[in-house]
Amino acid sequence: MTPDYDYIILGAGPGGYELAAMLNAKELKVALVEPDNVGGTCLNRGCIPTKTLCHAAELASQAAEGARYGIDCSVNTIDWSKLMERKNEVVGTLRQGIETSLKGVDIIRSRGRLEGPGEVATDDGTIITGKKIVIATGAKPAMPPIEGAHHCITSNELLSLDTRPESIVIIGGGVIGLEFASILAALGSDVTVVEAMKEILPQFDRAIAKRLRSMLSQRGIKFHVDSKVTSISADGEVTFESKGKPKSVTAQKVLMAVGRVPQFPDGLEKAGIEFNRRGITVNPETFETNVSGIYAIGDVNGLCQLAHAATAQARCVAGLECELGVIPSAVFTLPEAGMVGLTEEKCAELGLPVKVTSTMYGTNGKAMSMGAERGMVKMISDPESGKIVGCHVVGAHAADLVNAAAIAMANNLTMANLEATILAHPTLTELLH
Repeated sequence: MTPDYDYIILGAGPGGYELAAMLNAKELKVALVEPDNVGGTCLNRGCIPTKTLCHAAELASQAAEGARYGIDCSVNTIDWSKLMERKNEVVGTLRQGIETSLKGVDIIRSRGRLEGPGEVATDDGTIITGKKIVIATGAKPAMPPIEGAHHCITSNELLSLDTRPESIVIIGGGVIGLEFASILAALGSDVTVVEAMKEILPQFDRAIAKRLRSMLSQRGIKFHVDSKVTSISADGEVTFESKGKPKSVTAQKVLMAVGRVPQFPDGLEKAGIEFNRRGITVNPETFETNVSGIYAIGDVNGLCQLAHAATAQARCVAGLECELGVIPSAVFTLPEAGMVGLTEEKCAELGLPVKVTSTMYGTNGKAMSMGAERGMVKMISDPESGKIVGCHVVGAHAADLVNAAAIAMANNLTMANLEATILAHPTLTELLH
């Protein structure tokens, strides 16, 4: 019996919808099974709506700093409802664009349940069949077993609030927690961050993370690092242990932002697919599971919880060329931080000899003119070949700088190659010299 589709894709996030579009361009018959709006967490409850709020926070921050340039202005009011309207407008426009790009793909508005090799059941019990199945169901906010955790909101609820919280405690000093901390502080909220690790952004270079924490502290954000939360009360009191001593802080809202966990579709066991709490087990080169013809891409496989990583994995499954060894990441705080490649700490752990070169934004004319002189760029390279193995940035447009470094790294360029490249002046990218 001929299968209904060449590919059945579960989940319409950056992995799922991009893969569907790629396969559709190859004139393959594709079903995209998604119970929610297309775009996944990134478009609807993550990257895009938060970046819209980040821009608003940046505008408010620039207005507050205008006097430094002889421009006397101030932020009188923050119209949260108007900001939410703008966020929804941006998301709606991009969502419409995605749906247009999926013309020719059968979008099935349903959850998908694996029934066996090549078989997926929809909510109404219909069985559809495919030559191959790709699981791209993403991840959801983690909710650790802390007493009173149910009193917290997640990033999903925060992006749907009718009013801006006057005060908030954010549990978790990772990318999600810090972006919301930066946004809300710039818009006038009293913000406290409680992080269990010794430093914020545990996956980032330690010097970069420490400098970012210092810069965010100057913007009024209060930090408690190396602090383990023990309970949350209904009235917003967060109790935690810091250096062996109990402490507490109370706020109008408490945001749980300790990371995300895979969102598995039903039927994994029935289909015989191997998985654990971190994600579905896959071949890291082909993204095929232990069951032939079934693949898993994006957050659900736990390899790299980034939207652009999901899209890259989709390219691999579609048979397109992609460099998976170099994946940059960024946090859109004020200022931004970004990284690509290995940190100095990871190199030491691996026993790799490295040359570390750092420079301050204050050496750069464009940065000085912007009032962004406190930023920092850190390059890590092989001392013999000069090959770049890592780039770490905190400061204005850090995400753009690490993208430039990622291009160099993906093409095996050396520090000498970078230095020999003529860059426009004055620009922040000159910092990479």
